[in-house]
Amino acid sequence: MTITRLLVANRGEIARRVFRTCRDLGIETVAVHSDADAGMPFVRDADAAVRLPGNTPAETYLRGDLVIAAALKAGADAIHPGYGFLSENAAFARQVAEAGLTWVGPDPSSIERMGSKIESKKLMEAAGVPVLGNFTADSATADDLPLLVKASAGGGGRGMRIVRALDALAGEIETAQSEAESAFGDGTVFVEPYVENGRHIEVQVLGTADGTIVFGERDCSVQRRHQKVIEEAPAPGLPSATRTALHAAAQAAAEAIDYRGAGTVEFLYDPAKDRFYFLEMNTRLQVEHPVTEAIYGVDLVALQIAVAEGHSPAVTVGEPHGHAVEVRLYAEDPAHDYQPQSGRILRFEIPGVVSTFAGPAAHGLRLDSGVGSGDEIGTFYDAMIAKVIVHAPTREQALRQLAGVLAKAELHGLVTNRDLLVNLLRDPVFTSGAMHTTWLDTADLAALAASPGGEGTAQLSAFAATVALAEAARLARPVQSRIPSGWRNVLAGPQVTTFLHGEDELPVHWYGGRSFRSADLECVAVTAAGPDVVEIEVDGVARTFRVFTNGDRVDVESSLGHVALRRKPRFVDPSTQVAAGSMLAPMPGSVIAVRAAVGDVVAEGQPILVMEAMKMQHTIAAPYAGTVTELSASAGQQVEAGAVLAVVEATETDSEGQDA
Repeated sequence: MTITRLLVANRGEIARRVFRTCRDLGIETVAVHSDADAGMPFVRDADAAVRLPGNTPAETYLRGDLVIAAALKAGADAIHPGYGFLSENAAFARQVAEAGLTWVGPDPSSIERMGSKIESKKLMEAAGVPVLGNFTADSATADDLPLLVKASAGGGGRGMRIVRALDALAGEIETAQSEAESAFGDGTVFVEPYVENGRHIEVQVLGTADGTIVFGERDCSVQRRHQKVIEEAPAPGLPSATRTALHAAAQAAAEAIDYRGAGTVEFLYDPAKDRFYFLEMNTRLQVEHPVTEAIYGVDLVALQIAVAEGHSPAVTVGEPHGHAVEVRLYAEDPAHDYQPQSGRILRFEIPGVVSTFAGPAAHGLRLDSGVGSGDEIGTFYDAMIAKVIVHAPTREQALRQLAGVLAKAELHGLVTNRDLLVNLLRDPVFTSGAMHTTWLDTADLAALAASPGGEGTAQLSAFAATVALAEAARLARPVQSRIPSGWRNVLAGPQVTTFLHGEDELPVHWYGGRSFRSADLECVAVTAAGPDVVEIEVDGVARTFRVFTNGDRVDVESSLGHVALRRKPRFVDPSTQVAAGSMLAPMPGSVIAVRAAVGDVVAEGQPILVMEAMKMQHTIAAPYAGTVTELSASAGQQVEAGAVLAVVEATETDSEGQDA
C-alpha cells in the first residue's frame, strides 16, 4: 500500500519531526491537538488539524477512538504514533488496522509480547539473551535490596521507584502504579534487582521482511529520575567483542518476535564485569534516534514508513561516521530536585543551527524543538523544550561543540537545565566515559547547575543590568533626557537597585553621573552604556553584556553565561504575604491526594498532600513538626503555582529544645 496522507497521534517535537519526513516524501500530514496545544507550532506545521476536546492526556492524546475518528474525518490513510502516549498500545494498533488505516509501527502481537516487561524477559531468556531476575512484592527479601519498581507498560522514568528499605516497598509499588496508570493507562508494575553504577546501552534495529538491520548502539547512561538527559552514539569505551555481542543480542531479540519496523533493544551494562542484561524492547521510535541518524546517515522515520508500506529498504550499514551527542533541554530546576517549570518562553535562540528535524548534510548542529519564542510550557505534558544534537568527527569535538553552543544559547522566561547540561558535558566523569545511570543521584546538583561563568557572574551581570535600566529610564524621560543617569548635585552615597536572583536578594550599589561606577566591585569600569548593551572592563578584560527586559524580568547575556533577574518592587502588597508554615503549590497542577486533616499533629517531613503535574507526582510535606491549622486544598482540585495548600503551626519548644 502507498501512504498519501498521514496523521501523527502525538504532539510537540515528535509530531514536527514526523511531519518533516512526510514533506520530504510528498505525504500530506494531519495533526491532532488538545485545547491547550491549539496554538503550538506542530499544529501549524501540519496540512490539516483536528481538535481533541480537553487538555489532559486522558481526555485527548490517550483517546484512541478520538484519534482514529480524526484520521477518518481528515481523510488520512495512515497513523504514526510517535513515542509515548499510544505508541506501544497493541489494542490501539489493532483498532487502527480495523478502521482500514495503515499503522506505522510493528505488528500488535510484537507490541504485546514486548510490552509486558515481565513476559518479555521470559521470552528473551528463552532466546538466549541475558536477563535480570524477576521478583514479586511478596517474594522480595531484605537481601535482595536495592530493588527497582518499574511500570510494565511505561518509560521515561514514570511509574519507577528505587526501594532501599523493604518496609517501603508496598508504598512505592502503590505510587508507581498510580503514576503508571496516569501516564500510560496501565498500572501494572514489576520488581527486579537494582544494579547500581551500570550503564544504559541500547541498540537500534529495523525489522523488515528480509531480516533485521542493526544500526549500532547508543549510550544513555546520564539520567535523572530514570529519564535520559544525554544520549550519544556510538557508546564510548565499549570493548569490540562486547559491542558485537550487544548487536547480536538485539538482533536475536527482534527476530524472536519476527519484529517489523524501527525498535530499540535496551540493555544494562556492567563495566566492572563486562556483562550486559536485557532490560526491555521499545517497539517504537526513541526520543534519542537523531544520534543514530547522524552517524549512519539515515532517516529512521522514512524507514518506518517504507516498512509500513510493505517495502524492505535496501540499507547497507557500514562503520559509524563520527560521533553524535544529544541533550534534552528541559524546563526544570535541577537545583531543586528537577522541579518542572511552566510558563511562557520569552526568548529561545540557539546559534549555529544547520538543520532542524533532520541530520546535517555533514557535521554540525541539529535542533528538534516543539516550541519557540512566545510559546507556552504547560502543566499537562512533558516539560521538554528541545533536543539539541551535535554531529562531529570525534567524541571530544562533539562534547566541546555542544557545550559551547548551549552556553551561548539565549533561553529566557523559565528556569531550565541548560547550565546543568553545559557542566555535565564538560565534567571529567562524562568526558572520560565513566558515567553511569546513578551518577546524578549523588551529585552536587547545586554545583552542577551553577552558571559556568563561576562566582561573581551574577553580581557583575546585575551591575550591567542596573546600568542598562538607568539608561533606559534616562531615554524615556519626557524632559532633560541629556542629563546623565543617576546624576546627583550632592553625592551622599551610592544608589541601590535590588534584584531577585532566584530566591535571593541581589542588591547593586552604584554611582551615576558622567560615568557609571560600582560600589561593590573593584577594578570595574563601564566603557559603553546603553539600554540594551553594556560594555564592562574588569581588571583589563572587556566583556559585552546584552540586557533584555520584559516587565519585571531582566535577562543578561554575556560570555560568562546567562543570568535571570527580577526587579524587586520597592513596596510589597500585604495581601500577597503568606503565613509562616504555609505550604505552597510549587507549580500549577492537580491535587490527587490529601493525607492529613485540620487539627492533625504532624512530624517534620510528613506528607500532607500529593500533587500531579507534567505526568509526575510531587509530595508536599510538613516543613516542621506541628499542627495542621488550615487545609484549603482537596483531592481533584486544580491549583496555580504559589497557591496556599495548607498551613502547619510549629510545635512550641522551650529554650532546651524540648516540647513545652
